[in-house]
Amino acid sequence: MNKTILPFANESESLGIGDLTIDNRTDRVSIYGSIDLTRDKGGLEHARILKAVLDKVVQALETERNLPDKIAPPDMPDEVANPFQ
Repeated sequence: MNKTILPFANESESLGIGDLTIDNRTDRVSIYGSIDLTRDKGGLEHARILKAVLDKVVQALETERNLPDKIAPPDMPDEVANPFQ
């Protein structure tokens, strides 16, 4: 199993597990979508991949010496006009 990311290392890694997406950033790891961890070999593989990613995130956070209480939310893009109207 080599499907994982190096948390907080870059702004370019993304991993898909089922319909779940994990995006890597230098200040956060975003997890969105959905996944069914089915009671079969596929579900076990998905669970192992997800666990490996979360274990790496926890390990990276636990090794931070000056972890802040909270970081600012990500910048939201400015609203743009709909070009189709």
